[in-house]
Amino acid sequence: MRRDEEFEDLRPLLFSIAYRILGSVSEAEDAVQESWLRYEACPTQPASAKAFLSATVSRIAIDVLRSARVRREEYVGPWFPEPLLDDPYEDPERSAELADSVSMAALLLLERLSPLERAVFVLREVFGFGFGEVASAVGRSEAACRQLVVRARRHMDEGRPRFEADRAEREELAGRFLDAFREGDVDRLTALLAADVQMIGDGGGKAPQWADRFIGAENVARVFSSLVPLFARTGAKAERHEVNGQPGAVFRDRDGKVISIWTLDILDEQIQTIRTVNNPDKLRHLGPVADAWATLREANQGHRPTN
Repeated sequence: MRRDEEFEDLRPLLFSIAYRILGSVSEAEDAVQESWLRYEACPTQPASAKAFLSATVSRIAIDVLRSARVRREEYVGPWFPEPLLDDPYEDPERSAELADSVSMAALLLLERLSPLERAVFVLREVFGFGFGEVASAVGRSEAACRQLVVRARRHMDEGRPRFEADRAEREELAGRFLDAFREGDVDRLTALLAADVQMIGDGGGKAPQWADRFIGAENVARVFSSLVPLFARTGAKAERHEVNGQPGAVFRDRDGKVISIWTLDILDEQIQTIRTVNNPDKLRHLGPVADAWATLREANQGHRPTN
């Protein structure tokens, strides 16, 4: 098999590794492309293309993450990963680990780890690489990698999200939530919320944002009371879609451009957390992005009373 064919076969795995380390679709794609350039330039054929490329993309992602951490510390408001609608890598034997590790909640927990801890955890716990492979990938001893995994696992377990086991039930509740949103039924929306529900938004200072965080069903219901008629006036549409392995939605303007991405954390038949990504820079990989400020102005102008 030619090198380019081997690389294309491994591209889904490489992207999935890089995305979990970086939390960014665009940066993960760049890391994968850089991995190909290094593989193409390698003077000898590696014994294992998978081992070589997995190690290469991991090292690149670690370096990128170290510099990205500085930018994220200066980020305006809450920072969320770039939403991922479809994970290209599939492995039936590790489907549970893959689905759990790509959720917004899990990726935010990974942000607590150092870049090295994060890479070791992803390679070992998510993708099942042997400690020898992990050690080779990150340039540490196997003993050091075992310690890194133990430390990372402890941090993850302390805050790991516990989602409803039955995916069908979660999808059904998410469907009811979006139906109520489309129909403008705030009471039905509120009935689906946990008492201590949180609604958190990532606008990055580049999109309309009512506030960084709302806590409690009553406060979130007030947000819906404003949002629902606003979306109706702009002709926006809510498309049900799995986002980062969890129930969610893509909101588009009347021209089909992306306005916002929502993810829903569901437990005990209630919505526990609603995360919204409105920063246009984090939506561009999904297609044309709407000018949310212009959409908001249009909605407000259309609502002004006439004399």
